[in-house]
Amino acid sequence: MGMNRNFTAICAALLMCAILIVFCCAPAIGKNGVSFADAKYDEKVIYLTFDDGPSDKVTPLILDVLKEENVKATFFIVGKSAENRKNIIKREINEGHTVAVHSYSHKYKEIYASPEALLKDIDKCNEIITEVCGKPSNVYRFPGGSHKLSQSLISAVTARGMQYVDWNASTCDAELISPSPDQLFKAAVNTPSNKKKIVLLAHDSTTKSATAKALKDIIRYYKQQNYTFKKF
Repeated sequence: MGMNRNFTAICAALLMCAILIVFCCAPAIGKNGVSFADAKYDEKVIYLTFDDGPSDKVTPLILDVLKEENVKATFFIVGKSAENRKNIIKREINEGHTVAVHSYSHKYKEIYASPEALLKDIDKCNEIITEVCGKPSNVYRFPGGSHKLSQSLISAVTARGMQYVDWNASTCDAELISPSPDQLFKAAVNTPSNKKKIVLLAHDSTTKSATAKALKDIIRYYKQQNYTFKKF
């Protein structure tokens, strides 16, 4: 009986992921949205993206796997978490990854109160990135994705000259409760809505140790499927 409930919960979580992917994962379209123009028409490309870090516990483990597998990724950081972890940001940069803006506070009501509030939040996060990296990032991911936001918020970001990045696949590590690495692996390989151009959502916040454990298998699966790994 317990097994049946667990199976039902997993199926429900995966269904939720699929619904989220349909509504918010399509790569952003527009002047400064996601573009795969640098990829060949028939090339299979995957972008590994990690939100909500850095964390002392999980981010270094993810970086270890990326280094071992010689794969570059994009880290969408939360400025408040990065303030006391600038050494981790330095490692991300030194190892060839992209450090991008996710938010400073990650408090939806505050940052989405107005275009001005949104830009203020972005600038505050970028202050930390500039301090560590020597320049601000022009790559951004809206907390929660761009799909439900007003055009005024999206326009404020693009007018600032920033490229915003949504996703079209997910590990479901934010939806599944206490997932196993195998569950995250299955989500990562089963949820892409575009089989040739994949932007995979994952998280490196402190509770996502299963994500770090699943990462090697995810990378090796996509290598076996002849994907090229890229960063933004």
